[in-house]
Amino acid sequence: MSSNKLVIGLTGGIGSGKSTVADLFADRGVDVIDTDRIARELTDPGQPAYHAIVEKFGRYVVMGNTHLNRKTLRKYIFSDDSLRVWLEQLLHPLIRQELARRIAASEAPYCMAVIPLLFENEINPLITRTLVVDVPEEVQLTRTQLRDMNTPEEVEAIMKSQVTREKRLGSADDVIYNDKKIQDLIPQVEKLHASYLALVGNSG
Repeated sequence: MSSNKLVIGLTGGIGSGKSTVADLFADRGVDVIDTDRIARELTDPGQPAYHAIVEKFGRYVVMGNTHLNRKTLRKYIFSDDSLRVWLEQLLHPLIRQELARRIAASEAPYCMAVIPLLFENEINPLITRTLVVDVPEEVQLTRTQLRDMNTPEEVEAIMKSQVTREKRLGSADDVIYNDKKIQDLIPQVEKLHASYLALVGNSG
């Protein structure tokens, strides 16, 4: 992999709309690498991480079809910090390894790595710039409840496990505001996409 590869780390709190923003960049030819998707692949039945999780948590986190019941697993880890840390220590090195492989394989002008917990952990040295999708906390709460059918308490527990909105914004190189309609995202994405292409010397 070239040492000057531009890799944008896209992050934001739960319910902020990271996937929507990532899709808009993907529409413009950007290689988007979703670390949550990598984590799901690493924990599919038959994978070493899957067996470690089942051994740790028991069959309670397994659905009838042998796949992990991720909603149940989330309840465990967000109610017990020690379990969340254990899971992160299991998965993060594997995710970083796969992320590096996919970045190296990319032929796009630049890559975008979607990393929900970008600022909660030591930032991957492969990340060149950070982009935060920002929304007010009340919007996070409402969107996540509707999307995941969670209780307010469950959503608040997840939000408390993440860095504060102020910390996220203070650490960002770039920010996209997603408190309105999807149409309002497009000019923000276009502007940043142009600036990222300029950074790599590609105006096409």
